[in-house]
Amino acid sequence: MSSNRTAAIIVVALIHIVLGYAIVTGLAYNAVKEKLEELKVVNVEEEPPPPEEPPPPPEDTPLPPPPEISAPPPLTRINIPSPIQSPPTPLTPPPPPAPVYTPAPPAPPAPPPAPRVTQPKSLSGSLQAQFSADDYPQSAIENEEQGTVRIVLTIGPNGRATDCAVVGSSGSRALDSTTCRIAKARARYEPAQDSSGNPTTAKTPTIPIRWQLQ
Repeated sequence: MSSNRTAAIIVVALIHIVLGYAIVTGLAYNAVKEKLEELKVVNVEEEPPPPEEPPPPPEDTPLPPPPEISAPPPLTRINIPSPIQSPPTPLTPPPPPAPVYTPAPPAPPAPPPAPRVTQPKSLSGSLQAQFSADDYPQSAIENEEQGTVRIVLTIGPNGRATDCAVVGSSGSRALDSTTCRIAKARARYEPAQDSSGNPTTAKTPTIPIRWQLQ
């Protein structure tokens, strides 16, 4: 029975506490609301800042006087002695270069020995005998031309003269040409032979032919 009573007392106390809290809270809210209503919104305008004072004018500072310019000192001529020129040193020519010894080129090899060739031999004796007074050119007779013609004949392998060269002129063109023409037509030779004994071409010694008017 006592426990129920204690519980009932506790419940009643809690109810009083809740009611008291509600009353206090409500009163405080109403008081705050009334103060807010009393407040009025006021736009506060800030005062503009005072104008800045102009800076004071600069003080007049006197300019320093210009420096005094003194006249330059007078020019003094100083005689400078001319340099002493020493005589030029004679140039010594360089020594001549040493001679360069160049060995002589080797001697060329000796030519091979010429093959042994026999001389052609006349089969008709002296070639002068092949000429007669009838062979004298008419133009040479009219001009009284005479003299000795020296010729060299080339004898072919067949023993006939294939060429005639005048190696000593008589002074008459008619006598020179007539000598070669007759010698090539009438000369007969035994041809020369080479080292193997075969007939070959060779030249005769110089042959004199005398032309003389009767």
